[in-house]
Parts: sequence; structure tokens; C-alpha cells
Amino acid sequence: MSKSNGNATSLVFTYLEVRRTIGILGLLFPFILLIGALILFQTGIQSSISNYYHTGMRDVFVGMLFVMGFFLFAYKGYERSDNIAGNLACIFAVGVALFPCTPDTGPTIIDHIIGYVHLAFAILFFLTLIYISLFLFTKTNPDKPPTKRKLQRNTVYRICGYVMSVCIVLIFVYLILPDPIASFFEPLNPVYWLETFTVLAFGASWFTKGEAILKDEVMPAK
Repeated sequence: MSKSNGNATSLVFTYLEVRRTIGILGLLFPFILLIGALILFQTGIQSSISNYYHTGMRDVFVGMLFVMGFFLFAYKGYERSDNIAGNLACIFAVGVALFPCTPDTGPTIIDHIIGYVHLAFAILFFLTLIYISLFLFTKTNPDKPPTKRKLQRNTVYRICGYVMSVCIVLIFVYLILPDPIASFFEPLNPVYWLETFTVLAFGASWFTKGEAILKDEVMPAK
């Protein structure tokens, strides 16, 4: 193998590792917060993932979002649109970390304003992830037909994108429900679980993009 080929291979592996790392972080994120808060601080499940900022898991919540943002910024795709989307996702993830959600108890006017900024960053973050999964990850090389594994991966990307989309819509529906109906569902922590499914779908999409699963088969040399 020539030196240039070796460098290209190393670069490909680096890109795959970045994608896998983003996927692993997404898959672990909600559970690290939930289990860590329960074991270390005896804190029960929160009304949303973002609410763990107001628990003893604050530093973990902020730190993991910054790490995810770093890897999203480091992600480089095949086209400029991939790079822009990754950079935007990084900015939005950091924004979610820096501007905490409105606390459930005793919020001030400033808390509400910061909470609206947090919500805007969170919405933009998830919309960017949905766009990446549905429209960027599913692209194929126009110069050659997609492999069977590529088509299977595209199915995973679409399922993950649709799951994220449905969960975001359901969160919005829950937030605009009349108080009596919303109060009925509140003990079930619907926002937390819908956000968890959204983050897991995000993680699964990137984990698949890193070819941790459904990797293209390498044909043996003849």
C-alpha cells in the first residue's frame, strides 16, 4: 500500500470514529444523567433531560453537551452542507448547555428569559439532527449504485429521523395541552421520555453512520 493510500485510509477511519463517538454519546447521554442522579444524589427522574442542569448532575450535563458539540464540529462530511450542519449542531448543543432551561420551582423573570433561549437552541439542535439524518446521511454516490448495506443504513437513518420528528411534535402537543389534561400526564414525565427517545434515535443514526453496524462488506481480493 502506498503512503497516500495509507493516509487516506487513516482519514476514513478517523471520520468513522468521530461518527461512532457522537452516536455513543447520544445513546448514553440520558442514562448517564438518570442513573448518575439516582445513585450519586438520590435524585429521581426529572421532568426533562434539560432539568438535570438543576440537579447535582449539572456539570455532567454541560460537559457531555460540550463534548458532543466538539465532535459535531470535528465531523466532516462529503459536501459543504454536511460541514455546515455539523457546525450548526455544535453551536446549538453548546447553546443548550450555556442557557439552562427554566427551573420547575421558583423561576424568576430572568430564568424565564434564559429558558426561552434554551428552548430555541434545543429546537434548532433537534431540527438540525433531523435534517442530517433524513437528508444528508441518506445521500448516495450518483456515480455508482448504492450497496445493499447502504440501502439498509438509509432505512435506519430514515426511521431515526422520523422517530425524532414524531417525538418533537408530541412534546409540542403536550406543552400546549390544557392544564387539566397536562396535569394528568405530568407524573409520567412525558417530556423526559420523548426527549430520551429523540436523543437515542439521534445516537443510533450516528452510530450507524460510523458503520458500527451494517458496515459494507469488503470483497476479498482475487
